[in-house]
Amino acid sequence: METKTNPMRHLDKLKIPYEVVHTEGGFTNGMDIARINGQDPNRVFKTLMTVGKEKCYYCFMVPVSGELDLKKAAASVGEKSVSMLKSDQLLPLMGYVHGGCSPLCTKRPVRITIDSTAQDDSYMFFSAGKIGWQLRVSVSDLPKMMDFQFADIRKPI
Repeated sequence: METKTNPMRHLDKLKIPYEVVHTEGGFTNGMDIARINGQDPNRVFKTLMTVGKEKCYYCFMVPVSGELDLKKAAASVGEKSVSMLKSDQLLPLMGYVHGGCSPLCTKRPVRITIDSTAQDDSYMFFSAGKIGWQLRVSVSDLPKMMDFQFADIRKPI
């Protein structure tokens, strides 16, 4: 890759190893990306940006095989409710576009919550900050790259 994304630069600066996976075609559906790349959809996490009542911003990460439970998500951060940021708000508020949103290097500070299923294996994939680009990282390296919490935030399957 000729240029690196800000999340890649962030991991380089911290000397955290990662693998880059690129998918041609501009896919934004995580299940399609996992299928095309032969990845376990339970290990590929989508990054969902939300806002609470007091304009506090939250990032929730759930496997592409599931959906975010907004009630569980809100409870995990001490809010009564959270709502999804609209696609047209992502770029000005977070610096990312729909389908290329990373939990790393957002324009505004966000509190990050990762679904507890991330702990089920040693690695996970998430967006590298650009549509079609993913990072494969070790779950054990997550505390070195971001402040976050694990919580059960996924809708029952």
